[in-house]
Amino acid sequence: MTPFNSAGEQKVGDMQFQLIRNALGRWVLKLGASSDQTITESQQLQSLSHLPEVIVVRAFPIEAPNQGISILSLQGHELVWIDDLDQLSQEQKECLLQAIREREFMPEILKLEGVSGFISPCTWTIQTSRGRTELELRGEEDIRRLSSKTLIVSDKYGVQYLIKDLPNLDRHSRKLLDRFF
Repeated sequence: MTPFNSAGEQKVGDMQFQLIRNALGRWVLKLGASSDQTITESQQLQSLSHLPEVIVVRAFPIEAPNQGISILSLQGHELVWIDDLDQLSQEQKECLLQAIREREFMPEILKLEGVSGFISPCTWTIQTSRGRTELELRGEEDIRRLSSKTLIVSDKYGVQYLIKDLPNLDRHSRKLLDRFF
């Protein structure tokens, strides 16, 4: 189902595809050239009913979020691979990013306001990219270092929080985090 050139290699830059919402609000994939003819909304929804539902995932969501994007069938088969989002038209890029945002949930920790204690389990009060919240840290093993400046913190419910740039956190936050390493 993935379009290939004559050499057998997939070419996203030349490939025509559309990521569209169907009548149920789910993402579907339309491969091939897009039609310029005007059709009614009901005709469009009817034509979308036979298209495969898909999910969009990033291969490297933290280190290279705009590279390595895959459009998968619901069975997990890769239908389209995109090396770089910059290869796509603005419309395709916006649809892909919207589909990714709906699927991914990893708030970024911007500030640690306080901790209930330095022995686990403890509760952290944090400011995230999605607002102020609290997380319960079960143990130090729930803080994983991905690089010298990137951490992932998991709470007791399995929600993962990202600290993208540890050195750029405020001094108070870094001081609190240092107690857990």
